[in-house]
Amino acid sequence: MTAIDRTAYPRTRESMTQEELDSRYNLSAADLEFVRSAARGGSGRVTLAAMLTTRRDFGMFPPPPDIHETTIAHLATQLGLKSLPLPISEDDAAKTLQRYRGAVRAYLAARPYAEGGEELVVSTVLAAAATMSDPADLINRAIEALRGAMIDLPAFSTLDRSANHCRAQVHGQMYDMVAARLGADDIAALDAMLAVTEGSITTPFNRLKQTPGPARAGTLRLWTDRLGWLATLPDADAMLAGIAHTKLRQFAAEAAALEVSELLDVSLPGKRHTLLLSFLRQVRARCKDELIEMLLRRVRRTQAAAKEKLKDLQDRQREMEEALIAIFGQVLGTLGEEATDAEAGQRARALLSARGGVDALAERCQAVSACHGNNELPLLWPIHANTRGLLFGLLERMTVRSATQDNSLVDALAVVTAQRHARRDDLAVSVDLAFATPRWAGFVTRPRTGKSVFDRRALEVCVFVHMADALQSGDVYVVGSENFDDYRTQLLPWSQCESRLEEYCAGVGMPSDGDAFVTALKAELTVMAVGVDIGFPENTELTIDKDGSPHLKRQEPKRTPDGLAAFDLELHARMPERHLLDILRDGAAWTRFTRHFGPPSGADPKLAKAEQRYILTVFGYGCNLGPGQLARHAPGLATAEALRRINAQHIDAAKIENASTDLINAYARFALPKIWGDGSAAIADGTHVPLRENNLIGAQHIRYGGFGGIAYHHIADNYIALFTSFIPCGVWEAVHILDGLMKNRSAIQPGSLHADTQGQSEPVFGLSRLLGIKLMPRMRNWDDAVFYRPSKSASYDHIDPLFGKEIDWRLIATHWRDMMQVVLSIQAGLVLPSMLLRKLGSFNRKSKLNLAFRELGRVERTLFLLEYISDPAVRRTIRAETTKIESFNDFLDWITFGGPVIKSGDPVEQEKQLKYASLVANAIMLSNVADLSGVLSDMASDGAKVTSELVAPTSPYIRKHIRRFGKYDLDMADLPEPLNPGPLPFDFPMAASAPAPGYA
Repeated sequence: MTAIDRTAYPRTRESMTQEELDSRYNLSAADLEFVRSAARGGSGRVTLAAMLTTRRDFGMFPPPPDIHETTIAHLATQLGLKSLPLPISEDDAAKTLQRYRGAVRAYLAARPYAEGGEELVVSTVLAAAATMSDPADLINRAIEALRGAMIDLPAFSTLDRSANHCRAQVHGQMYDMVAARLGADDIAALDAMLAVTEGSITTPFNRLKQTPGPARAGTLRLWTDRLGWLATLPDADAMLAGIAHTKLRQFAAEAAALEVSELLDVSLPGKRHTLLLSFLRQVRARCKDELIEMLLRRVRRTQAAAKEKLKDLQDRQREMEEALIAIFGQVLGTLGEEATDAEAGQRARALLSARGGVDALAERCQAVSACHGNNELPLLWPIHANTRGLLFGLLERMTVRSATQDNSLVDALAVVTAQRHARRDDLAVSVDLAFATPRWAGFVTRPRTGKSVFDRRALEVCVFVHMADALQSGDVYVVGSENFDDYRTQLLPWSQCESRLEEYCAGVGMPSDGDAFVTALKAELTVMAVGVDIGFPENTELTIDKDGSPHLKRQEPKRTPDGLAAFDLELHARMPERHLLDILRDGAAWTRFTRHFGPPSGADPKLAKAEQRYILTVFGYGCNLGPGQLARHAPGLATAEALRRINAQHIDAAKIENASTDLINAYARFALPKIWGDGSAAIADGTHVPLRENNLIGAQHIRYGGFGGIAYHHIADNYIALFTSFIPCGVWEAVHILDGLMKNRSAIQPGSLHADTQGQSEPVFGLSRLLGIKLMPRMRNWDDAVFYRPSKSASYDHIDPLFGKEIDWRLIATHWRDMMQVVLSIQAGLVLPSMLLRKLGSFNRKSKLNLAFRELGRVERTLFLLEYISDPAVRRTIRAETTKIESFNDFLDWITFGGPVIKSGDPVEQEKQLKYASLVANAIMLSNVADLSGVLSDMASDGAKVTSELVAPTSPYIRKHIRRFGKYDLDMADLPEPLNPGPLPFDFPMAASAPAPGYA
């Protein structure tokens, strides 16, 4: 049976804040008239009011005695009852309650479950089971359908039975379909994957679970061979045709979490083979992604090495030049007038051979020429030659196609592949260099009498460099991969976009037509620029040099409130001491976040003390202790192997995010966080995370000077952590800045976003605008950014030197539909903003979509810069908000006391570990806010001065009262009191730390 806690089935015994009661249980004038006319007496009326409001809120009629007393009191107050009557119970008046249910149904136009509920649940779950696997998700879909149809929810057991029966029926059909497609050879090959072959130490199935190492030559060779091996296994795509992609992903996750013995225990061969094929399909696609990632890194490394070599040569070029001139002088000395041409040639050749040979001297001459022209291109070949065979072998195992009408790059790849073993230097072949930059085209072409030929080596390097750019930008794609496949197939068809367009545009407050959008945007930029120009004489903090460089005066820090030190000391002294493990237990008790954890199949966990072990797993991985150290310090609670198994089989990144969302929602119920921020803004920033050099994603980071990756965090302006992701070093962080807000499913939904210089670019500004997000970064080089005029004729009395070129409004209007197709696809969850932004980089200058987003971004960034230089409050807000993420990074360092280095080489486990840490952080913040709220009330009761000015400088990151070390014990019987997000003992204005969301 599915645990009710894992579903959206309503539970009525929970207490609510006054704000929640007002929004969910306030009676309208019509409601009051209905209650007073349909019931008599205080008990009858409060019972009917409770039945009306709970049916509207929950979609069902809970027994009146089960409704929380605060809800009954809230309803009694609205009914004007001076005393609090007890609701009527079923035992006292079953007929009366039945009559009340009928009256409420008639008033709300609702129906009992017996009138079409079963049929609706079955049809809904059968349709949903084609794309969903988790029984809890299927039950939630059935609940949503019943509430939409205004049909009473049945008992939970009824929904659970129907969902599991329909799920088994749909899965059985899929298993039978796959089994019917399998031949005897296919079955034998799949079964052989679960057995140790002769001469091997593991099964092919376990070999599928291996993760790639760093992008070295050995890894490239190993993974290329791996892709060849995968190609010899059954064709999973053909066998799984007709099964939804989401379903295949769920089957693959289920297979990945199982051991060989557990797969062999699966009684249905059709199910076992379906799981294996789904996992094989995913592994094959990811192997292609990993190989392409290695190719990109090798090419980038070759380019970086050539530039480094150029720099070194420039440092040594004087010595080399002098040596070459000396050799040239010696050659001239051999050419006496008495010598014949043949004799002179022989002497010169002998001299050159003695000095290293013609080829070596020619290479030195090229190097010196490169130094003079600051040109590293001639230096690429010797570096590229070391791994060219591996790169060719990699691409030969893949199908690369062009995503545009321009096939010149793919055709050129075919030419250099065919000529890879040629020994001649020149190629007299037909190659269209439309893909190449003019600099590259001039370098690879050699003029000859009557025609042009190509330098074979230069052409090969040119193709690989441009292939890396095109793969990253999406101009070419790899068939069958995940991250490098044709992204256009993932976009929502325009016919479906049109049905969503009107509602979406209304939601973000912009016109639903390209021309109208451009007109409004142009008017907004015009008005803003004129307003800033008019206000310039009064803007004493802004000055503009004669060369157009703007300067802003440094703002004075805010004054510290009187008595803050004493207040802070008293506050910390009163905070109850807690152990970090107990804080996680309390958070689980308050929010039931562990309900999200369990096997990939969605079945209930068959674990003894499951909740306790889940909490221990979160603690061990979130604090970077690891299962071994935690098991050693918590004897008797769980073994290291059990913790590893739970992490691998019961918890994935999505489940950690869902658990964190529960904590965020509980945190948002308190009034205290509203002093720190109203939740309308988020802050994003990346911090370096050390890794062991055994993985593909790690790299040497230039800024941080160490090997690792980047933990990219999004926190709300009230400090709570909204989202965490793990990205490679060297990636412009702005590419991932919008993902966190798109994936955030909590009650806190920010509309504006702060970041540093790395968190912004012109395409990001443009995409943010269409997504309804106001980007407000702290730009280090803001004074170097270009301001764009709304038109050529626009000029200004005071700020005109700031402006450069004008906006190309026609480009935005022309491609508005293309941009909206992308935005609506993101909003539908089909693609992530990072996927698009990665393809809209500066290296994709030919893409009209890139140019359109960039042009829109120029408008948006100009609007931001104008607001930034004219409004001191905006500058103060940006500085204050971006400081919060620095405190959060320090807080995470304290949480991960087990060590800073992530030991796993698996990118999936690396991201999970970061999300574990954020989950622990949110649990601590929830505990701190609950304790702080109680402490502040106690201080006010004791006569201490408690004001919003004194509370505002505090934060939920306090930790002096928290213990982390010692012998770990977890008493699951010592549970906390229910959360009580009551009011604060003082009035306070809503925090105005961030601008209101959106643009409406």
